[in-house]
Amino acid sequence: MIIRKDDITDPSVIQLLLQHVHEMRETSPPESVHALDVAQLKEEGLTMFSGWIDHKLAGVIALKELTSEHGEIKSMRTADGFLRSGVASKLLTYSIEEARTRGYRELSLETGAEPFFEPARSLYSRYGFSVCPPYADYWDDPNSVFMTMVLKESD
Repeated sequence: MIIRKDDITDPSVIQLLLQHVHEMRETSPPESVHALDVAQLKEEGLTMFSGWIDHKLAGVIALKELTSEHGEIKSMRTADGFLRSGVASKLLTYSIEEARTRGYRELSLETGAEPFFEPARSLYSRYGFSVCPPYADYWDDPNSVFMTMVLKESD
């Protein structure tokens, strides 16, 4: 899989992101949907990455800078034709390494608490994320699970 920084102009990337937001809105209550739309993913402080296999979009993931030492995973989504083929693992590994390269000490994420999100929570746990309290602008929401991993211990 080839992973590259994405400017979110390719129609297949935009379509996958629209599908992601639509599915999140169908799965979680409106106040608990934290998926970003295309315009928000183009804001400063966010970097979108796309993964390609044989010139076909396999998945996307975004990395948001919360502070100079704290990043957040956003909008991770595997394209339907590539589900359960290791795409999510590769995108997550790539983003963790990018966060380390940026010098982040911590990498966090928010995902759903519903059974639909269990595969995602399991993946994040396998990669070293653990449940944590709400961070940044999030609040204690029974429909959300907050997870974080320490990338570098404090000096």
